Amino acid sequence: MTTSTLNPTESSILRFTTAGSVDDGKSTLIGRLLYDSKSIFEDQLLAVEESSRRRGDAHVNLALLTDGLRAEREQGITIDVAYRYFATPRRKFIIADTPGHIQYTRNMVTGASTADLAIILVDARLGIIEQTMRHTYLASLLRISQVVLAVNKMDLVDFDQAVYERIVGEYGRFVAGLDHPPAVTPIPMSALNGDNVVERSEKTPWYSGPSLLEHLEQVPATAESPTDKARFPVQWVIRPISDAVDPKLGALHDYRGFAGRMASGTFRLDDEVTVWPSGMKTRITGIHTFEGPQTQALAQLSYSITVADEIDTSRGGMLVKASEPVQAAQEFDAMICWFADKKTLKPRGRYHLRHTTNEVRAVVVDCLYKVNISTLEKSQDSQEFALNEIGCIRLRTSAPIFFDAYADNRITGSFVLVDEQTNNTVAAGMIVKPITDAFDEDAEVSI
Repeated sequence: MTTSTLNPTESSILRFTTAGSVDDGKSTLIGRLLYDSKSIFEDQLLAVEESSRRRGDAHVNLALLTDGLRAEREQGITIDVAYRYFATPRRKFIIADTPGHIQYTRNMVTGASTADLAIILVDARLGIIEQTMRHTYLASLLRISQVVLAVNKMDLVDFDQAVYERIVGEYGRFVAGLDHPPAVTPIPMSALNGDNVVERSEKTPWYSGPSLLEHLEQVPATAESPTDKARFPVQWVIRPISDAVDPKLGALHDYRGFAGRMASGTFRLDDEVTVWPSGMKTRITGIHTFEGPQTQALAQLSYSITVADEIDTSRGGMLVKASEPVQAAQEFDAMICWFADKKTLKPRGRYHLRHTTNEVRAVVVDCLYKVNISTLEKSQDSQEFALNEIGCIRLRTSAPIFFDAYADNRITGSFVLVDEQTNNTVAAGMIVKPITDAFDEDAEVSI
C-alpha cells in the first residue's frame, strides 16, 4: 500500500477584516480591491452599475459589491458581516467586511475572530475618533497581530502629507498604550479612486511604501506559524462493526480511529501523544484521510488518527503532543463580548459553554471588570454585562475542558456561551488563564 502526504495550498490563505466608523469607506475599499484586481464577474459589475444608476449615484458605487442587504443599500451602511473571496497569483484571500456602528460591535467581533490582519479605516478629514480606538482595541483583544491603518479619502484633503503624518502619529500613540499592541502599517489612499489600493499612486510621491494589495500579498499569515502546539480535538470515534477489509485501512474489525480536525500544529507517525480526559500517553500508529494513509496531520485539515493503546476518549476529548501539554481545568478567567440584547450577564448566570468539539454547562462565578474601550479603563462598578460590553469574568464548568490561553492559541483558547432556554449564542469568550493548573475528578461543582 502506498502512502501520500497532504500539502497545504501553494497559495497561502490570508484572512483579513475591515473596520472603521460609519462612512469611512470600508465597503467601497473592498469593492475597489475586487474591481482593480479583476476579481469580479462581468455580470456582477453590470448589476452594480445598474443599481448605481437607479439610486442616482454620481459614480459606480463599488460598495454595493459587499452591501447586499436591502437596508444596507438604502442607508448606505454595513449592518451584517459580509464575506468575500478572491485570489491573485501570489495568494488567496478571505475578506470580512464588518459594520462600523457601535451597536454592531458583536458583528465586528464575529468577523474579526478568525482574521490574520485587520484594516482599520480612518477618514482623513476626521482623523482618529472613538470608533477607531474601539476597533483597534477589539483587534488587539482578538490577538490580530497585523493592522493596516488605511488613511482613506486622501483626495478630499488634496493628498496633504502633513494630514497623513498627524493621523499616523496620533494612532501610534494610542496603539502604544494597548496591552498587546499590533504591528501597524499605515497607507494613504483613496478607495473611491483607487489610489494606493492595488497600484501605487502618483498623487502621493512622498509615500514610499507598498500599495494595500502589495502589502496583503507579502504579510505573513498567522496560520503559517511553525511554533503552534499540536492540538487535535476529537469529534467522533470511528469504530466499524464489520469483518470487511478496506483497501485503504485494512481489516476493519479491529479499527478504532479518532476523527476530527487538526486545530493547530502538526502530528507525525510515531509521535508520543497525551489523550485527554484520561491524561494517558500513547503513540500515533496511523493518520488516515479519504485519500489514504498520511505521514503527518497538518493544521486545519481533517483526519482519523489511530494510536498504539486502547485508550478511552470520545467527542470533546483531545489529543496533544506529549511534549506540548495543554491546560485542563474547570475554573478559569476569560474576556468576553456580550451579544444578547434582551438579557444581561450576571454572577451565578448559567449557560452552555461550547469549546472546540466539547460542550459543558458553566456558571459565572464572578464579573471581575468591564473595559471602557474609549479610555481603556477597567471598571468594577457594575456586575452586569449588557449588549456589546466587554470585560473579564470567572467561569466554572461542570466538567474539565482542555485549552490554551487565547494569547497562545486562538482556536483552543476561544469559546461561546449559549443561553440554556433560547439556545441563542449570547457571548464570545477568550480564555485568559486557569484558576488551577489541574482538575480534581472527584471535586463537586455547583452547576
